[in-house]
Amino acid sequence: MSSPLLADANAKMKKAVDYTLHEFSSIHTGKATPSMVEGVMVEAYGSQMRLRDCAAITTPDSRLIQIQPWDASLAKAIEKAIQMANLGFNPVMDGKVVRIPLTEMSRERRQEFAKTAHRLAEEGRVHIRNVRRDALEGVKKAKLPEDEAKRLEKDIQAATDKSIKEINDHLASKEKELLTV
Repeated sequence: MSSPLLADANAKMKKAVDYTLHEFSSIHTGKATPSMVEGVMVEAYGSQMRLRDCAAITTPDSRLIQIQPWDASLAKAIEKAIQMANLGFNPVMDGKVVRIPLTEMSRERRQEFAKTAHRLAEEGRVHIRNVRRDALEGVKKAKLPEDEAKRLEKDIQAATDKSIKEINDHLASKEKELLTV
């Protein structure tokens, strides 16, 4: 029988892993992906909007991100927002389209991104450990029979180990991707 405590802990750990993987996708490896800029906040119509909500983001090739605003009047605001986001990109206006050419990354830049990936992975692991701590406290408060409590603690630890291994595996592949020229 699966405990609601275990199910809740598993769900929270899955969210932590998913969030960490999403953060990894925002670290660029020299290969263009829309996720690099889709979260940039743009001043549009008097409020802040995500770039993905006000433009089509495409990658015509591996070294170029192309942004086609739904409303052509937003092109300047999009260009400015990308510059203000300090992502290391230099957007270029091309009529009603904003293009972001990606330059070849230096060794130092690649190592800097690898450090960022390590920091994000550690944040994910810390979150997973916090979920484990909260779940174990919940087991203690539930006043379960000792053998059931021990089994539940073991299951929670197994889920923790699995989630941390998943983050570490993705970190290893992201680091390999970043450091490969």
